[in-house]
Amino acid sequence: MANQQSTARISRLAVPDEQTLPQDLRELFEQSRAKPGFVPHVYQAYSLRPQQLRGFNALYNAIMLDDSGLSKAEREMIAVAVSAQNHCFYCLTSHGAALRVRSKDVVLADTVAANYRAAALSPRQRAMLDFAVKITRASDTCSEEDIIGLREHGFSDEDIMDIIQTAAFFNYSNRVASALGLRPNREFHSMARGD
Repeated sequence: MANQQSTARISRLAVPDEQTLPQDLRELFEQSRAKPGFVPHVYQAYSLRPQQLRGFNALYNAIMLDDSGLSKAEREMIAVAVSAQNHCFYCLTSHGAALRVRSKDVVLADTVAANYRAAALSPRQRAMLDFAVKITRASDTCSEEDIIGLREHGFSDEDIMDIIQTAAFFNYSNRVASALGLRPNREFHSMARGD
């Protein structure tokens, strides 16, 4: 299995040798080896265009890690629900793992991945995911009524912007991952599943 993992294709396009990358990207890869313990294939694939990897990483960090009225687990819920709509194997696997880690709830993560409407969500979270899915399926139908409904669930305008940005980011990321045929790292499959 280890040999299969080391020789498995990551992307449909060339993946540069890490040693040929600029120093800052080699440092990013080293930070990934420290935590979560491996270099995500998305970084390796995006390294074909170093400036695009830098931009991708900066925007990802701003959307997923900066302070927000949405918890990090809620942002992962959006990532997973959007990725399910787009049938993005890479993001469903990687962000399903992240949702398991952040929520500490394997059933919630697996249910959101399969069908978020069947998940044990609060009304607030359901409204958040309904809007994220609407952005994914038919963003041209988003309306003032959607915003009013989110405000009624206690979301601030900043929170609503975070829902929009998270959904839009994963629609972009899903399309790139699917076009590249990105394969998730094997490590994602067992993360936060217990013994």
